Formats: sequence, C-alpha cells, structure tokens
Amino acid sequence: MNVTPLTLRSPAALLDELRARGWDAGTATTTAGGVTPLAVRCTGLGDDTLQALVVFGGSHGLDVITGPGWAVISGSRARLGALARPWFVPEPLQELATRIGLALPADIPVRWQTARGPVALDRPLIVGILNVTPDSFSDGGQLRDAAAVLARAAELVRDGAGMLDVGGESTRPGRTAEVPLEEELRRTIPVVELLARELEDTPLSIDTVKAGVARAALAAGAAVVNDVAGLRLDGAMGDVVARAGAGLVLMHSRGTNLELASYAHVEYGDDLVGTVIAELRAGMRRATEAGIAPAAVAVDPGLGFGKTPGQSLALLDALDAFQCLDRPLYVGPSRKRFLGDATGLPAEARDTASAAACALAWERGARVFRVHNVRRAREALAVAHALDTRLSE
Repeated sequence: MNVTPLTLRSPAALLDELRARGWDAGTATTTAGGVTPLAVRCTGLGDDTLQALVVFGGSHGLDVITGPGWAVISGSRARLGALARPWFVPEPLQELATRIGLALPADIPVRWQTARGPVALDRPLIVGILNVTPDSFSDGGQLRDAAAVLARAAELVRDGAGMLDVGGESTRPGRTAEVPLEEELRRTIPVVELLARELEDTPLSIDTVKAGVARAALAAGAAVVNDVAGLRLDGAMGDVVARAGAGLVLMHSRGTNLELASYAHVEYGDDLVGTVIAELRAGMRRATEAGIAPAAVAVDPGLGFGKTPGQSLALLDALDAFQCLDRPLYVGPSRKRFLGDATGLPAEARDTASAAACALAWERGARVFRVHNVRRAREALAVAHALDTRLSE
C-alpha cells in the first residue's frame, strides 16, 4: 500500500492521474475541475441563516466555520456549486445561495473582442508598454522621436508582444499636475498613426482617462482603450468605446486623476478582495449602460493603484477570486512599488520580479500582461503556460 499527496492548486495533477487510469479526456477534465477546492467568505448573516448553513453544509460535505454574523465555507467546486442553487436549499439559505453563485469562478474567457476583431487568449497575451511621456516612473523621456518610437515598438513585437499600449500621461506617484488634453493628443496620436501604419498586424491600445484622446486614438487605428480610471472620471468615455466597438481595459482605481497611484484612498475595511470586486462590478455596470459589449471588457484589479504594497501583493495572490467576474483578467505588475518593496530593488531593476509576478498571475487566471520587458515576461509565461497545456492535451 502506498499513499501519495496530490496538489490541488491546479486540477492538472488530478487530471493526469485520471488519464493514467484510463479515463477519457472529457470526463477526466470535468471531474478534475469539479474537485478543485474553493472557499467563500460570507458576512452579514442572520442566526437563522447560520443555523441552516451549518446543517446543510455538514450534510453535503462542506466545511463551515462560523462566528457572529459570518461564515467561511470551503469544499470542492462541485459541492459549493450545490449550495449555489437557490431552488435546492432551505428557504433561509436562498439569498445566500444566489450570492455564492455570483462568487464562484466562471470559465476563463478564451477571446477578447476589440475594434480589430477578437484576440485569442488561449496563451498569454503580452502588452508592451510604450510611454511617450517625459516623466514616467521608470522609462520617462526615452522615446523622443518617431524613429526611437518605431524602433522600440518593433523590438517589443520581436520579443513577443501581441499588443502595444501607448500612453501620453504618466500616473506615477507624486505627480502634481495633469497633462492638458491638447498636449496628450500631441504626444500620442502621431505615435498611434505611425504604429498603425508600420506595424499593422499588431493591435494597439491607448492608455488614457480622457474621452477626447480615446476618440482620436481609435480613429487613428487603436483597437483598445486602457482606462485606468475604470470609466469613473470622464462621462463620455463609455460612449466613445461603445461607438467604436473597441475593447476596454476596465481598471480598478480610486480618487481623482492625480490620486490614482497615491495612498489617498487605501482603506478597504476588512475585505480588500471583496471590495475591489464590488467596485469592478460597478465599473462593468457603467460599461453595460454605455452600450459596451461584455465580450469587449477586460478587468484589471489595478495593482499599485490606490493600494499599499501589502495590498497589491494580497490581490496578486488572490487573483483567481476575480474569475467570478467572467471577464478576461488583465494585470500590470511591471516594475511596480510592491515589487520594489518585496525585492528592495529600484524600478529599473524589477524586470525579473515583474516576470515572476506575471507567471504567478497566469496560474491564478490572468491572461493579459502589460509589461516593460516583454522578453523576460514571455520566458516566464512560457513556463507557466506549458504547465497548463496538459489540461487540453
């Protein structure tokens, strides 16, 4: 007799085991996914709900830890799925069942709709950063003319970038003035036009919080709007994206344009992940109300934006929780302060840490990665992706 532990962070280990025992690929994949362990945290529960939960959870093989008004429920995905059916549970659990259903992870999207058509997400999509600003926190002022921009863009594509992100306003911590609309247009639109013409096979995104810049960039050939304000700051942005049929990166952030990367709004109570998810859901509602198709929206938890280094690390670790939003997960850890806090390295020396963060994010469900050093991120993500390919072989 022999007993060997199986890691269940990913269903791949169990999938391999079932295939080795002769199971067909479809049944093995479904079963492996069903036993993946999950947990949910529930608060604001009444006594009747808690009592019913303990009885129902225990009878259905779930672990239920409770306290005054709260519970943590853990078990396999299949067993939690049974609790998420309002028609199946006792009356005191019906509202809770509905909310648990919303919290369970959806299947990871395999496409992202943009103005250039769908972008495949069955492998990592790396977005290379092109900052055409004099004051970005790690690479400001490096791209001073069209030749330098084109050379850098071509290098990013050769290194593995599947999309390029053009930004004309730094969101670095400590900035004291916004870039006027006219200046941001002057910095970005000629670059978008140049890249759309010279690198026509590479989709472009425009990193801006201004609808006027987004409108001009989309007209010049951009396919995606990367709004780090999550449609909060410019009421016309949603309509611009919708009318162009563009993709949208809906990033979580708080505060004004000048406060986005500051610590001015870092109070999240006792539920950082739940609060960020709720605020992203509010952004998704804004997108829907503006007429933006759900398939066009990717969500970004905003690592480093309105979060302390510890909060950003916590969100990176908990990225798989964001799969409940049923949208492609986009992350931008590159050279951020939380990586400097973890490594003690300055911004320009954080590319290895950035690549490691991308690989960890892929494992947790992220599929789009905005980085400065594309080659290093591509190598790390190639290893992470190779581990996952066993699930589809």
